[in-house]
Amino acid sequence: MAEPPQTDEGWFALHDLRTVDWDAWRDAPDHEQDRAVREGIDYLQRHEAVADADEGVSAVFSVLGHKADLMVVHFRPTLDALSTAERAFDRTALGGFTEQTTSYVSVTEVSGYGSTDYFDDPESVDAGYRRYVEGKLHPDIPEDTYVSFYPMSKRRDPEYNWYDLDFEERSDMMSAHGETGKGYAGKIKQVIASSVGFDDYEWGVTLFADDPTDIKDIVYEMRFDEVSAKYGEFGQFYVGRRFPPEDLDAFLAGESVPTADAGHGASEADEGGHPHGESPHGDHPHGGEGGHGDHPHGGESGHGEAEASGHHGDDGSHHGESADADAGDSDEEIRGELSDLDIYAGKPHGEDVYATVLYSEADADELFEEVEGLRSNFDHYGTHVKTAVYDAEDGSRRAVVSIWETASAADTAAGFLSELPGIVSRAGEESGFGTMGMFYTVKPDYREEFVEKFGVVGAKLNEIDGHQDTDLMVNREDANDMFISSQWDSREDAMGFFRSDDFRNTVQWGRDVLADRPRHVFLA
Repeated sequence: MAEPPQTDEGWFALHDLRTVDWDAWRDAPDHEQDRAVREGIDYLQRHEAVADADEGVSAVFSVLGHKADLMVVHFRPTLDALSTAERAFDRTALGGFTEQTTSYVSVTEVSGYGSTDYFDDPESVDAGYRRYVEGKLHPDIPEDTYVSFYPMSKRRDPEYNWYDLDFEERSDMMSAHGETGKGYAGKIKQVIASSVGFDDYEWGVTLFADDPTDIKDIVYEMRFDEVSAKYGEFGQFYVGRRFPPEDLDAFLAGESVPTADAGHGASEADEGGHPHGESPHGDHPHGGEGGHGDHPHGGESGHGEAEASGHHGDDGSHHGESADADAGDSDEEIRGELSDLDIYAGKPHGEDVYATVLYSEADADELFEEVEGLRSNFDHYGTHVKTAVYDAEDGSRRAVVSIWETASAADTAAGFLSELPGIVSRAGEESGFGTMGMFYTVKPDYREEFVEKFGVVGAKLNEIDGHQDTDLMVNREDANDMFISSQWDSREDAMGFFRSDDFRNTVQWGRDVLADRPRHVFLA
């Protein structure tokens, strides 16, 4: 008997596809149209804000072709919440002008094809993989994106029966499938959900892309992989584009949506927004759920988009977990304090950037080779600023730093970087308060002096209460490019040092030896 993979489930999903009764809409008096638009916008805004549940995500898409006009997608923690959301739409005045031509019910999942550790020994799973799983089970939806949704199953023909194959053979085929998917890194984001026992096919596949031709290309190319050519069966495809709820009136008036950049592709709005797209290995439709899932196309970018390693806001501040309003306010306060101390904590090049930083204990050469491979793909995207490997001056550890112009790109890059060998932690995960002075570019003639100065300052830091650890990290490819990573028990401990004469004197000294102004980035 063939062995099924273990699975773990997350949010339930509903793809609600509707046509508009355009004859009834044209004949309706203005006040009925106004009410339908008003109630429709309110419904969509409330569900995108997840006012109906404790957690989840929703979005609305325009759909091309005769099969549907609108697709409303909901992810919620329970089937009951999906049922409520579905019926709530029908109770709006807008619902009266639509017909639900089809729908699809499923649940996000991960499975044990690529690695069984998550199921067999959860304590051994590193933080990066746990973030990956979280991203798969509780996905997000890109803000401005083209979409393709379709169901699929694995074949059960007498000659080609997926469910007769042994576990290893299935796993090997999906791994090969995933290699094809890596070629679409940065171009495709996907959400895979199992519909076994819920709907007519076995998985629902939702692909997102800034350029819709990338959707066509990945589906076409992967049809030639053995796992699809012999074992894949596909349902109908639905293609469209996401638009904000407030554009509903424009959609119903026949205007281009989203209206903010009507006539321009999403790729123009956010060039290369997802740096490394889908690094597929699972049994998902497009090459792997990071090596884990019995899904049609394999999967998401390594560890998925939801595991962003960090987010630099408009002021360039870096948050280890999320850039919520409170964190942003706190950073503004800190930046104000530093400004009063004449310490620059803003944008290093006059632009907003977003970064992810991960630490590894892998062999330096092995890690660098892996990063080079990722970077060659990253460089295809205009949003990529830099990705580099930094070694601690004392040789104790290495850091991978990847910097992007958009949050979504940095988020996706975090997934791929989390799969690098020997990853042990992510900047911002440590307890306490973290700071990181990045973009220390030292004038070549002063490099040795800079390192010596760090040694002196580091010795003083070790004597300060509340200081945990500080490392000088040096770019393997440019010995004059460095960053300093520090960890403190609390924000006040860090700020106490920033206010000290020792730090003030160091800053003043640095103005003579640095080729650029360092930016101080906050991780907690």
